[in-house]
Formats: sequence, structure tokens, C-alpha cells
Amino acid sequence: MADPWTAAAAEAARRVASLTVPAPQRSNRAYRNVARVVRPFLFAITRREWRGAEHLPAEGGFIAASNHMTELDPLTFAHFLYDNGHVPKILAKSTLFTVPVLGAVLRATGQIPVFRNTTDAGKSLQAAVEALRSGECVAVFPEGTLTREPDLWPMVGKTGIARLALTTRVPVIPAAQWGPQHLLGRYAKLFKPFPPKKVTVVAGPAVDLTDLYDRPMNTATLREATERVMAAITALLEEIRGERAPAVRFDVRHPNGTAAPRDAPGGAPSE
Repeated sequence: MADPWTAAAAEAARRVASLTVPAPQRSNRAYRNVARVVRPFLFAITRREWRGAEHLPAEGGFIAASNHMTELDPLTFAHFLYDNGHVPKILAKSTLFTVPVLGAVLRATGQIPVFRNTTDAGKSLQAAVEALRSGECVAVFPEGTLTREPDLWPMVGKTGIARLALTTRVPVIPAAQWGPQHLLGRYAKLFKPFPPKKVTVVAGPAVDLTDLYDRPMNTATLREATERVMAAITALLEEIRGERAPAVRFDVRHPNGTAAPRDAPGGAPSE
């Protein structure tokens, strides 16, 4: 009898090699139209190595969480998810929704605006909760911004992902990306599409948060859940890069940019 995990991995590899994959069932017309333009462009400028698609749930809502190194990460992450049968609703800065054309595309494809430091901040969480409960894939970059870690390792995450995961109790699938930064560097203006760059995306097993579900949703619980997700993402990135991340996770709020060791109880502060 064939190993179902091996079969799933083989199917994922077949999808990577094909420009013509079926549109995910949940995609609307706007999403499909955007994909018709964006996917051929990404195929032209990247050489893809995708692994771990077998960990993406076949049905039901789930959170897909990735590291964040460049402004291109949402495109390459969405490409991985879309070509593996999922239509990600990405949590994106609300200011992007005011940009002509781009804002209209984001709204038409159902992306979720994140209102930071405003009275509307709670709307983002509620919209994401509703999407997950209706069976959608919500894509999150838990760091909340491009990593400031000098060597592009994941830094301390924000606790928003923990609130979302513990509120909905849906699976949290960690993923790591490496390669998009060679197309567009962190905070860089110069786009370098050619020659095509290798882009690796690896997804891992769902992060186990079940023991936290019935705890009070206080700061300690949120920090612990967040650090578990960041630790899973970091482990995947270590596998891709073939090297170890720093033992102390980078934290922009600290004078020296560091916080508690990654294996410390509860992890580092993340609010």
C-alpha cells in the first residue's frame, strides 16, 4: 500500500512543475484573474523548491504562518499556498488598501487589512476569526514587519497570531521561506528578477497549542503560544539554510536587539 505522505509529496512536486494547476475551489473570479497574471510572472523569475504541502489541511480553516524578510514574501507565500489548493487571505497593512489599483485588488480578493495602533485594531482580528471559522486559509507573518535580525533570522513575534489561534483553535501550519530576498532585498528599491532566483518554501506539521486552549488568555499564555510558532518557523528555516539560528531571538524593543534565549520558558516577550 502506498504511503499517503509520500503520495502527497509527489503530488506537491507535480504541482510545482506545472504552470497550469486547477484554481482552488474557494477562489473567486478576482482571485483567479490576479493569479492568471501573477503566477506566470513568478514562474518566469523563480526556480521553486516547495516541500511540506502534505501538512496543509485538506479541509477546514487554518493559519499559515511564515517568516518575513522582504516585501515580496506575501507573493511567494501566496504562490505556494495557491498552487497547493488554498486561497490565502493575507493579513496586510491597512495603508496598502489605500494605494490605487493595489487596494482594489486586495479588497476584491478578500485580503484582510490590519489597523495598527487605532481604534479599529480589533476589526482585523474579528475579520480573520470569521474567515477561519468559514473554512478559509489565513496567512500571517507573525513578526508583523520585515525582520530586523542582521542575518534575516526570524525575530520575536507579535502576539496577534496567538490570539487568533487560541480563539479559533484551528491548526497553525508553520512555514519558512528563503530566496525572495534575492529578488528584492530587505528595504531595497532595486528589483532583480533575472536571472531567475531559487525560492524555497517549506511547511511543517501543525504547532501543538492544545494544552494552552483552556488557559486564561493572558500575557504569559500569548507569549508562549507565539514563541512556539516562531520556534517552529525558525527550525524550518534552519533546515533550509543548513545552519543554526542565534540562540537568542532578536527583539527590536531591547537596546541590544536581543531578548530571552529561544529555549527559555515562555520564550521572549512579543507584544
